[in-house]
Amino acid sequence: MKKLALHWKILLGMLFGVLFALAMVQFSWGPEFVKDWIKPFGNIFINSLKLIAVPLILASLIKGVSDLKDISKLSKMGGRTIGIYLITTVIAVLIGLAVVNTFKPGKAISQETRDNLLENYKNDADSKIADAAKQKETGPLQALEDLVPSNIFKAATDNGNMLQVIFFAIFFGIGLILIPEEQAKPVKAFFDGFNEVILKLIDIIMLAAPYGVFALLAALVAEAPSTSLFFALSKYAMCVLIGLALMIVIYALLVWAFTGKTPGFFFNGISPAQLLAFSTSSSAATLPVTMERAEEHLGVDEDVTSFVMPIGATINMDGTSLYQAVAAVFIAQAFGMDLSLGAQLGIIATATLASIGSAAVPGAGMVMLVIVLGQAGIPEAGLALIFAIDRPLDMCRTTVNVTGDAAVSMLVAKSVDKLHDPKPKNWDDNYPNKS
Repeated sequence: MKKLALHWKILLGMLFGVLFALAMVQFSWGPEFVKDWIKPFGNIFINSLKLIAVPLILASLIKGVSDLKDISKLSKMGGRTIGIYLITTVIAVLIGLAVVNTFKPGKAISQETRDNLLENYKNDADSKIADAAKQKETGPLQALEDLVPSNIFKAATDNGNMLQVIFFAIFFGIGLILIPEEQAKPVKAFFDGFNEVILKLIDIIMLAAPYGVFALLAALVAEAPSTSLFFALSKYAMCVLIGLALMIVIYALLVWAFTGKTPGFFFNGISPAQLLAFSTSSSAATLPVTMERAEEHLGVDEDVTSFVMPIGATINMDGTSLYQAVAAVFIAQAFGMDLSLGAQLGIIATATLASIGSAAVPGAGMVMLVIVLGQAGIPEAGLALIFAIDRPLDMCRTTVNVTGDAAVSMLVAKSVDKLHDPKPKNWDDNYPNKS
């Protein structure tokens, strides 16, 4: 008898988590029970994935870069990676603007609803505005300055410093290429073995994935705001979801057009990572799974995944940039503002750059949205209008971010002749090619 594939187990975990939470909220003590006795297991699961994110990036990137044996190959792959990421991000922002200008969700928000939302979520909005103000105070080259860590061990202690870890790993890998092969061999052997250990740890952690997502979804439902707020913002939420769905379709079409792999093949390969991204709202936490799925089930060579995906988890935030475009125009509409073409072109540029600076953790896009609002002259206090429904939308846009990373890895792999037939192992016992 065949076992259930991993993505079905995760889906069942999500379903049972929602049903369990809906049952528990019927009791006065239910939400508190979920918070105290169920949610911690979800947090443990996320922490276990975050625990191996930095070691994975270090091991896989150093191994991947050093395996190239030629710096020109690295620059070729890097240029194509950054170029494709920027193109898909601009496409995402354009889709977001097209959808929000077509449906005009902000016009549906009444004066009373707007005032209630502004009052209820004022403190949350003020907190994000303050964070954004600190970021605005930095110089124009601060992002470049922050890219180079002064202490790699300190940088490696915080998943928010992922770009610094990536810089060090690439720099270290280049160093391995430049020294004589016999001297590099023992160091490469260490990182090869280290990488295999990390991949095995991913296998172990993923055994708990259905239970982890059960706890995460149960906590989300139990702690959700009132349904009346969700109803008031339903048109805005639908615009974001329509845009995100269109973006996923574009990824599938790009993969089909440039690699010849069908959408069914693509989604079957990446679905567990998508479901995990939905549950955790974190591209960084999902990174180990995304890399494994791309290698084992999409046929992307390890040299490509180890370079493209860590960078993508940090700078490729298509779902976030699309949401920022929709949210900015929605807030403007709710305040009765008509944005000019110039203002919306500014949103395209700012949302693209802001998405690159978004940390791969839940809620980071909110801080970047403040910058987008300020650039377009939209009241930053309007951030309070979307707080009530931000968490479930954050889950959806993280799913798009992860899907984009996988799609781009396939496109880059195809362009450098490193896309091959997948050789699955480990998780899905019912994969048709596995004996």
